[in-house]
Amino acid sequence: MFAFMETEQIRKELKEKIKKIDPIGKKLKFNLDGEFILIDGSSQVNEISGEDGEADCTISMTKDTYLKLQRKEIKPMIATLTGKIKVKGDIGAAQKLKQLM
Repeated sequence: MFAFMETEQIRKELKEKIKKIDPIGKKLKFNLDGEFILIDGSSQVNEISGEDGEADCTISMTKDTYLKLQRKEIKPMIATLTGKIKVKGDIGAAQKLKQLM
C-alpha cells in the first residue's frame, strides 16, 4: 500500500474532503512532522493552505498516525490518550474533523 505519503498529497485529499462539508466556523491547523496544513473554515467556504498561520486549534501528529487514522487502523480518542495526537486550543473545533476522517 502506501507506507509514506507526502504532505502535498494529504493536502490535496483534504482539499477535496473539505469541499463536501459545511464551513467549520474555525481555523484548524495540522502539524504533520513539522509540515503544516491550515484549514480556514471561518468564512463562507472551507479553504486549505500550507501556512503556519494562527489557528483556533492545532493538531500535531506524525504523518504515519494521520494515515492510520484515515485507514481507520487507530481511533482518534485512543491516539489522543496515548499521546500520538496532541491537540492545542479549541478542542470543540478538533471534534469537527471527524467529518474528514
